[in-house]
Parts: sequence; C-alpha cells; structure tokens
Amino acid sequence: MPYRALATRPVLAWSAVTVAGRMPVAMAPLALVLLVRERPGGYTLGAVLAAVYVLGEIIAAPVLGIRMNAERARPQLASGLAVGALGFAGLGLLDGAHPAVLGGLAFAAGAGPAAVPGGLRALLTSLVPEHAVTQAMSMESVLTFGIWAGAPALTTGFALGVDPAVPLLLQGGSMALAVAGLRLLPVGWKAEGGAGGEAVRRLLARAWPVYVTGAASLTLLALAELVLPALLEQRGIGIGWAGPLLAGFAAGSALGAFLYGLRGDWPGRLTAQSLVLILGVTGGVVLVALLPWAAAVAVALVLAGLLQAPAMLTRNLALRRILPPSALAAGYSVMYAAVGAGYAASGSLAGGLLRVVAPSTAILWGVGLTLLLTAAGALGERRMVEAAPAAQSVAPARKVRR
Repeated sequence: MPYRALATRPVLAWSAVTVAGRMPVAMAPLALVLLVRERPGGYTLGAVLAAVYVLGEIIAAPVLGIRMNAERARPQLASGLAVGALGFAGLGLLDGAHPAVLGGLAFAAGAGPAAVPGGLRALLTSLVPEHAVTQAMSMESVLTFGIWAGAPALTTGFALGVDPAVPLLLQGGSMALAVAGLRLLPVGWKAEGGAGGEAVRRLLARAWPVYVTGAASLTLLALAELVLPALLEQRGIGIGWAGPLLAGFAAGSALGAFLYGLRGDWPGRLTAQSLVLILGVTGGVVLVALLPWAAAVAVALVLAGLLQAPAMLTRNLALRRILPPSALAAGYSVMYAAVGAGYAASGSLAGGLLRVVAPSTAILWGVGLTLLLTAAGALGERRMVEAAPAAQSVAPARKVRR
C-alpha cells in the first residue's frame, strides 16, 4: 500500500497540527461575514473584512516565507500561529469595535500565519522517505479539502446557533492548540544547497511559470464557488443546492488527491500532467456553465474536483524539483500567495461581469482568463526546462520528474 509509509507518529502529529492550524483559515471568510452581518451595512462590511484578511495572507506569505530558516523553522511557525490566534480571538472579543479595529485584527489574523502552510509542507516532506513524497503531499491535499468541506457547516452552525463571535473564538483557540502541537514536531528540516536571501529571491523569481499555472488552476475554483449561486438562479434551480454541489466538488478533489498519490509515478513530465489536468478542470467548469440540469452540474463539478487537486499537486511537486530545500518553504509560500491572487482576480472579474452579463457568460469569460494564464505559464515553464542544465548547478537533482 503506497500510503503505508505515512503511518508514523511524526506524520500523525503533523496531521493534527495541520488540522488545528488550517481549520481557522478555512472558516475565516464566512466567519467574518457572519460576525458583522447584523450591523448596519453588515454584509458589505463583512466582505471588506474578508478581503482584508485575504490581502494579509497574500502580502505576508512570500515575505515571511523568504525569511524562514529551514533548519530552525519551528519558532517562526509558532510565532506566526500565535499572531493568528491573537487576531482571531481579538475579533471574537471585540466584535462591536470600530471597523478599522476589526480590519486591523483581520489583517493580522491573515498575515501572521500566512507562511505556516508552506513551512508545514516542507516539514512534512522531510518526515517521509523520498519515495513517499508524492503520497505525503497527496495526503496533505486530502486533509486540506476535507477541512475546507467541513468548515462552512461548522462556522454557520456556531454563528447562527450560538453567537456570531463563537467561531472566531474557536479559531483563536484552534491556532493556539497548533502552537502547542508544534512541540511534537522537529525544529526544522535539513537544508542542503542553502542560499542567502538574494539567491533565494532569484530562485523564486525563476520559478514564476509554476506560480502562474498554480494561480490558473485556482481561478477555476473561484468561478465554481462564487458564481454558482447566481448560475443556479439563472437555471431555475434552488440556490440551496449550492452547498451540496460545492461539497461534491470538495469530495471529488479529496478523492482525486488520494488517487493521484495511490499510483505516485504517473506517465509524462509534471509540466505535461499539469497542463492536461488544468484543461480537464476547465472543461468541467465549461460544462457547469452550459448544462441546464442540476444533476448534470453536480456530475461536472465532481469530475472537475477530481482533477483539481492533482493539478495543484503537480505544481507543488514541480517546485520541490526546482528549488533547494532551503528555499522550499519560501517557494510554497509564494505559491500560496499566487493562488490566492488568482482566486481573487477571477472572483473580481466574475463579480464585475455579473453586473452586465448572465452568470453562464461570466463563467466563460473567467475560463478565458484561466486559459491565458495557463498558456503563459506553460510557455514560461518550457523555457525553464530548456535552461535546466544551468539550474542543476544551483539545486541538487531529485527523484521526482519534471
């Protein structure tokens, strides 16, 4: 069984820390909207707070990731999670404060732990043998999509059933638990091929095509999530179906990540795999825009999700192939920022288009943006592959193929 190598105490501890650290992130946008919805202009304020939170993530992830010391990453991870815990707890305790105060707390909650996912991913791959790295990253993806599938129900249940501040307080407590759980993990990972700050920046800049294709894959997720309610209304389908349909997308993504790791060594280079997978997800989203039946939309979303997670996995595996261990946390953090920016760009485009065109047309325009990003990334990555001999003098060869 390919996943058997992951059944170790360090990996299980890593999984617990990841759930405690990422559940608050998955809950955050909806929790912020529900926190202020009963105030004047509440939904608008909630959307602004959610945008400020995401902006904090996008700005801080590459900055903090570049500064992370691979061999002593644990203190930096702990401090980032602690800032996030304080930000979320502050939002829950000061829910009636001035919007500027809430905005500052939301920014801190997003920015503080922004480099934690990248650091934890680099730490995970150091805990397993080389031949199990693909399975480890697949397991991480399954875990992530499971968290994102359960977060909305958890958030709405506590916010509407108990008090709007409760989810934020729970988020703060969960991040505090993650800080404590870090004590169960190694202090860092071995960083052969270490490079200074300027050298790391050059390595990260050279990998820009990988970030662009990563952002392209997340633009499709934004289209599926943000335009789906309006599309269902256009088709005469109850908006209440949006939740189950998106849960199907998340379930398909978790299954896709599991299946990708089950085999591990898929034919073709990672660049080609990524291109095929992103085009497959694109086809599924196009079908969502064109098909008029709820059942057909559900099938298209599940199939799109089935390919979505492997598409992102190929991007993270490509980064691991390109970058030396000392730059991996920074690379993953830049990817985190890039996909967040892609999500925000696609969502903004679709939101603006919904004012003037039908939801199905807005989705197709968003698909056009995805194809442009994919083409740019693929061309850049082809040139990067042609220059690989020069890269080999900087980064040690790995067993994962590009």
